[in-house]
Amino acid sequence: MPSGRSRRTSSVGSEFVLIRLLQAQAARPDRQVFKGIGDDTAILKTSSDQWTLITTDLLAEGVHFDPATSSYDDIGYRAAIANLSDIAAMGGTPRFMLVAIAIPPTCSTEQIQRLYRGMMQAADPYRVCLVGGDTSASKSGLFLSITLTGTVQPRRTLLRSGARVGDRLYVTGTLGDSRAGLDLLTATARAGPAKLRPAYTRFLLARHHRPSARIAEGQWLVKHGLSGAAIDLSDGLTGDLRHLCEESGVGAEVLAGSLPISPACRAYALAHGRDSQQIGLQGGEDYELLFTVPRRKQEQFERLAANTDFCFTCIGSITPKRLGLRLRTATGTTQPLPATSYEHFLRPS
Repeated sequence: MPSGRSRRTSSVGSEFVLIRLLQAQAARPDRQVFKGIGDDTAILKTSSDQWTLITTDLLAEGVHFDPATSSYDDIGYRAAIANLSDIAAMGGTPRFMLVAIAIPPTCSTEQIQRLYRGMMQAADPYRVCLVGGDTSASKSGLFLSITLTGTVQPRRTLLRSGARVGDRLYVTGTLGDSRAGLDLLTATARAGPAKLRPAYTRFLLARHHRPSARIAEGQWLVKHGLSGAAIDLSDGLTGDLRHLCEESGVGAEVLAGSLPISPACRAYALAHGRDSQQIGLQGGEDYELLFTVPRRKQEQFERLAANTDFCFTCIGSITPKRLGLRLRTATGTTQPLPATSYEHFLRPS
């Protein structure tokens, strides 16, 4: 996870403005491309019975991970989960993985082997095959890029662009755990982890080092045709909800009191003088799914979900675009939802 919040813009400017510029410059129409830039994965119409999903993530030492606070096994595991979570957000099945790596002189062969071991520990439960990649030297830290392919039934994928006014907003799991776990590893915490129960400390560290990709939940949503739109929470709820709303052309209202916060995260917040709801809003790399359910399907969704082991929580609703993104507090007042999630190309002030 990128460490700390960034406030001063670099010479590159906004990450997402840059993506739009590159999309306009480089995108080319092709009949096989069902969805290109702008979603969790690209979607290619490769056959009549299965479409192909493709996603890639680049991780850089000092930006996304720090070997001083994470083992190489954990770095590899989290790198694979970042890609698996993209496939989960589309409701797909992960298939094949390619890994490109640039290795600095400070890394040993054993450390790189541990990195790959972590990647495969994340990928093996889904029978993902490592089929290739590239290796290079690096003069300035470790760089790791994973490309993952997957499959989905034609026109059955989840997209960011499918949210409609009146839809209910849901998330899987709990929010903010990875952020709290990272804080326990770094100097951003106001006090050491000794204030927490050991079980809570272990839970939060595990949620940071070994997050889950919600593959089964995404596939379940696609199977039952219950979700209108979805995105995985990699940059944090406030940022990723913005991406979903921008693609769908809508606004949203989040109920602050409905955010699913784990007992461990609440205990961490209390021990360190933090607001657990703010951690849930801002924290990134929980890799939970944020998705919408049409209002007419909400009763059916709740009934079917009750018969699963999945953890789904309704946290708000989709509103007209003109209302923007709002946060409804416990007192019933509303305020603009702050843009507090991580964004690349911003430097600390």
